[in-house]
Amino acid sequence: MAIKVHGPMLSPAVVRVVAMLKEKNLDFELVHVDLQNGDQKKEPFISLNPFGQVPAFEDGDLKLFESRAITQYIAHTYADKGNQLLPNDPKKMAIMYVWIEVEAQRFEPVVSKLCYEIVIKPLLDMVTDDAIVAENEEKLSKLLDVYESRLKDSKYLGGDSFTLADLNHAPALHYLMGTKVKSLFNARPHVGAWVANILARPAWAKSLELTK
Repeated sequence: MAIKVHGPMLSPAVVRVVAMLKEKNLDFELVHVDLQNGDQKKEPFISLNPFGQVPAFEDGDLKLFESRAITQYIAHTYADKGNQLLPNDPKKMAIMYVWIEVEAQRFEPVVSKLCYEIVIKPLLDMVTDDAIVAENEEKLSKLLDVYESRLKDSKYLGGDSFTLADLNHAPALHYLMGTKVKSLFNARPHVGAWVANILARPAWAKSLELTK
């Protein structure tokens, strides 16, 4: 059975999984889920993800949800395919997983609020809450200072090679680079170079083609 990714490409979490598959040059079927119609809360999708959120993922008889768990599964299962996104050294692997946690626990909560306020709300003709934007810009600025310090010592978060830790950041970075928040990244030269490297990857460009 072919690999299937369930969800719309407008979802950053769905794009994260698709980018991973593109890095691995794997064939897959993209199954659209109509979020506006609430299809993610209904069968058959709810049997794939009981939390009713995209994406859901199938590889043969294996069913997964949570995009970061899915990208880890793909990286390990298809390690011999496409680009290698896992370090071979255990210590480098540990560092990579530290930054995977940083993205999920510290970066995502901040940038998701910014994306909602300055990307999603304007699309829905809703009023942006400037106070929420200012609060999270301040949080992001402090966080990016930590990233800048890390990236002074290595080209990527996990070391000198692009890994899952970097890939997991890509969807939010893509959205934020089209907003005023871009200046916070560009003000930090090592962070700015890191963002440019991630978003210039051929696999990322191929993923974006599916959003059109």
